[in-house]
Amino acid sequence: MTRPTATELTGTATLTRLVLRRDRVRILVWTVAVPLLVILTAASVKGLYPTQADLDEAAATSADNAAAIAFNGPVQALDTLGGQVAFQTGSLGLVVVALMSMFMVGRQTRAEEEAGRTELIRSMAVGRHAPTAAALLVVAGMNVVVGALVTLGLVVLDLPVVGSVVFGVSFCALGIVFAAITTVAAQITENTRVVHGGTGAVLGLAFVLRAVGDIGDGTVSWFSPIGWVQKNRPFAGERWWPLLVAAACTIALIAVADALADRRDIGAGLVAPRPGPRSAAPGLGRPLGLAFRLQRGSLIGWSTGVFLTGVAYGWVADDVEEFIGDNEAIRDVIAQYGEVSLTDSYLARSLLTMALIATGYAIQSAVRLRGEEAGLRAEPLLATPVSRHQWAASHLAVALAGSVIVLAAGGLGTGLAYGIVGHDLGQVPRLLGAALVYTPALWLLVGLATVLFGLVPRGVVAAWAALAFCLVIGVLGEVLDVPAWVGDLSPFQHTPLLPADDLAIAPLALLAVIAVALTAIGMLGFRRRDLGGAAAP
Repeated sequence: MTRPTATELTGTATLTRLVLRRDRVRILVWTVAVPLLVILTAASVKGLYPTQADLDEAAATSADNAAAIAFNGPVQALDTLGGQVAFQTGSLGLVVVALMSMFMVGRQTRAEEEAGRTELIRSMAVGRHAPTAAALLVVAGMNVVVGALVTLGLVVLDLPVVGSVVFGVSFCALGIVFAAITTVAAQITENTRVVHGGTGAVLGLAFVLRAVGDIGDGTVSWFSPIGWVQKNRPFAGERWWPLLVAAACTIALIAVADALADRRDIGAGLVAPRPGPRSAAPGLGRPLGLAFRLQRGSLIGWSTGVFLTGVAYGWVADDVEEFIGDNEAIRDVIAQYGEVSLTDSYLARSLLTMALIATGYAIQSAVRLRGEEAGLRAEPLLATPVSRHQWAASHLAVALAGSVIVLAAGGLGTGLAYGIVGHDLGQVPRLLGAALVYTPALWLLVGLATVLFGLVPRGVVAAWAALAFCLVIGVLGEVLDVPAWVGDLSPFQHTPLLPADDLAIAPLALLAVIAVALTAIGMLGFRRRDLGGAAAP
């Protein structure tokens, strides 16, 4: 294999500026949201362990808790504030930054080829590898900014400077590794969803290998990119040499992607897709059947992920009293419901967290309408007897019904795990019902996405901003002491926190009415506007 020549990279600088200009909003949201999530979580950890005694107790409890280690990472200097910050925020933040790289690289490489835009660009004086190089430069820059902001935020929180730098560099390194992994995946298949699914599977495998290794003697963790960067040991006797493993892997992956790119045509993948059946399934002849077929992979992936999250939450619920110990700060965050048991309070918080995760699916499914429209796939369908109302309603039906399925998966996983550990399978229907209570809140966010799609189609990204707001309020609202009127803007604040709270029908009915109204307004706006444009006056 030869290195890319200057001719093959011609136009890289221009394409880099084009990516920055076109995706400036996405870039800004990602590079601000990821560090903000880490910094807010770190601030909450600092509030949970105000004294050295609290840190010592937390260290003693977590050191023997396999579930906590599997979720968070290796046990490293947990009797220090920095060690607790790395332990509590590391794995979650690293997964998010890997997802950032995956989605951005997939969008700038395979999605551009799938839409035919890369072929138009390549018809000009642009080198063969310039589009990929521009995508990697932008995403690498995003990871550098994320790492720098994480470092700066931790230093502002009075954490040790060296540990903060190593922690921030770890985020940057993992993000760049997964940018390279996504680049390789983009050469193999010609389908963007398969690129994201394949890279997501690698991320899931990396998380599992890291968890298995950390629970054991740490050897298996060396087979995981997440394990590599966590072995930098931020705030626990920092060491830099594991970054060389990540750097070597990144270079090798980019070289592989370069070699594969030379062996395929533009728009095609190295592996040709299988030919479809000679005749389509009857359901694909109807809008709802087609919408479900397009979104079933996403629904299966989200449901599986939330189910496994529920299993993990339910598995440790029986030991929550022992795990929390006498730490009054954590008890105050979890137990806010009077005389109810701490276990029920923990389960309520866990179900809320999974509901917030499930909202990610609901919004992704709803904004698929905009993706189909912007990708010029809606217009050919609407040129047939299929009406706008039928087309939009089919995708929204999948979003609404799918959100219920994802919620049910979380409640089922939690109930099964908790029931098996506690020898009481009667917990399954109890926790399944507690999870489904969040359905109106999810539907309200779907309604918001529909309004944006119908009235301001280019502003559908604001639906993700609304989810980020709900996430901060739901997870960190108490720790950050958010004013009540601000917290009330989140629909999840008006949902009874079962099983710790009492069921209240009135707020759920109100949320459902608002969801229906928003969806109706969005559908009306879509009927009145041009495809690809704004609502008509």
